[in-house]
Amino acid sequence: MKNIIFPIYIIFLFSCSSPKEVSNLIWSEEFDYEGLPDPEKWVYDLGDNGWGNNELQYYTENNLENARAEKGILIIEAHQDSSFEKGYSSARLLTRGKASWKYGYIEVRAKLPKGVGTWPAIWMLPEENKYGGWPKSGEIDIMEHVGYDHGTVHGTVHTEAFNHTKGTQKGKTIQVKDCSEEFHVYAIDWQENKIDFYMDGEKYHTFENTKGSWEEWPFDHAFHLILNIAVGGNWGGAQGVDTEIWPQRLEIDYVRVYSAAP
Repeated sequence: MKNIIFPIYIIFLFSCSSPKEVSNLIWSEEFDYEGLPDPEKWVYDLGDNGWGNNELQYYTENNLENARAEKGILIIEAHQDSSFEKGYSSARLLTRGKASWKYGYIEVRAKLPKGVGTWPAIWMLPEENKYGGWPKSGEIDIMEHVGYDHGTVHGTVHTEAFNHTKGTQKGKTIQVKDCSEEFHVYAIDWQENKIDFYMDGEKYHTFENTKGSWEEWPFDHAFHLILNIAVGGNWGGAQGVDTEIWPQRLEIDYVRVYSAAP
C-alpha cells in the first residue's frame, strides 16, 4: 500500500498549493541559461551621459563582462576600466518595448554590490510619457542602495509633485545589513489606490493614491522594469568612489510579475 499512497499524496499537495501562484504569474525571468541576457526579454540603455545624476559609468550592450546569465543568476557587473572616458563600465537592462505592466505584484530576488561609490537599483519607468518627461509621468524605485550607507535599502516614488529635485520625494528605508552577502526579495504591490513596498515579505512603506491630479499620482499607465549598477553620481558618489573595490556585482536570481499578490 505504501507504493500506492505515496505518489497520490504528492499529487494532492501539488494540486492544492500551486494553482493560485501559477494563475497569478503573468511574466517571469529565471535566468536558466548561460551567456548574454535573453534578447526576447531585455534591451539596454547605452552611454555615459551621466543619466541626469553625473554618474561615471558607461553602459555597454551585449558585453559579457558587464551583463551575463551564469548558473541561473543574472550578473550585472561594474568595472573600473580606463578605456572608457570616465573610467568605469556597467550595464543597464530594461524590459522596455518587451514587457510592461499597469498594476501588479513585482518581485526581484537580488544580492547587492558593496563599497563606496556603488549605486544599484531595481526600478520602473513609464513605457510612454503620458504626462510628459521625468518626473511628470512617474518613477517607482523598488530598491535603491548607495554603498556609503551600507545596508540601508530605499523604496521611493517620484512624481511631478513629489521628487528629489524638490526634496519632496515619497519614500522609506529598511535595514538589510547582509544585503551584499545574501539574496533578498524586493517587491512592490502596485494597485489602483496605493503602492506597497516589501522586503522579504515585510511591508515597510505605502504610497497612497491621493485622489488628486496626475502631478501626485501618475501611476495609471504601464511601466517597464530596469536593473542596473551606477557608479558615483550625485547620490551614489556623495562620499566619493573607492577605487579599490572593483569589480562589483548586482546579482539577480529571478524576476516575477503577478497580476495580484500571490
